[in-house]
Amino acid sequence: MKEWDPVLYRKFEAERTRPARELLARISLEQVEQVTDLGCGPGNSTELLADAWPLAQITGLDSSAAMLSQAGERLPHCRFVQADISSWQADAPQQVVYANASLQWLDNHVTLFPHLVRQLASGGVLAIQMPDNLNEPSHQLMREVAATERWRSRIKADAAERTQLLSTGEYYNLLTQAGCEVDIWRTTYYHVMADAQAIISWLQATGLRPFLATLDASEQRDFLSDYHQRLLTAYPAQANGQVLLAFPRLFMVAVKKE
Repeated sequence: MKEWDPVLYRKFEAERTRPARELLARISLEQVEQVTDLGCGPGNSTELLADAWPLAQITGLDSSAAMLSQAGERLPHCRFVQADISSWQADAPQQVVYANASLQWLDNHVTLFPHLVRQLASGGVLAIQMPDNLNEPSHQLMREVAATERWRSRIKADAAERTQLLSTGEYYNLLTQAGCEVDIWRTTYYHVMADAQAIISWLQATGLRPFLATLDASEQRDFLSDYHQRLLTAYPAQANGQVLLAFPRLFMVAVKKE
């Protein structure tokens, strides 16, 4: 798949950082020495962690060299590592393992989540936020367009999307059985967007990437045009001309028992 685009990702940085900030607010630890930000991207979430615990060793981990380059420029005092989250092993027990909008891209959460708990020190916190929007029109319509006669030979819709999240009960059981006290909740944000095209701009940096990966530049424009026409119906303009993008997110804060 094409490299992540940090500039496009940061176009909606304030909206992307809000859930990261709200996840951080639910971590009550004060004495923190080791923190890892899994899927740190361009460093917007890592910056929150560095501000919260200025004396801690903050490590940002990502698979994208382009993202890590921007993060390193933004936070030269932090450590950044290119690695795969699913095989990551901490150098030392972590007080905080933080994953804001990254784990939804990985499969096999049944083994991944207990693996992440094992990286924690006693009393440490695994803090997770994941988009839970695969059933929203924004994502349903990607699949619908990909399944049309025009595109189904070029895009394999079942391979182009991320895996559906587990249920809240399944995540709760996974984490409690791994030895944690668990706080779990879901929030739906309603992002005010200028128009349907702004929704495309948002999703081109994330959810649309797998659908566009096998298309050339001309095909991408045509696919996005087809997608845009469907968005116009699903996201009608409000009285002031803007549109509301509903964006559900699932949050978990798991504290490893002493």
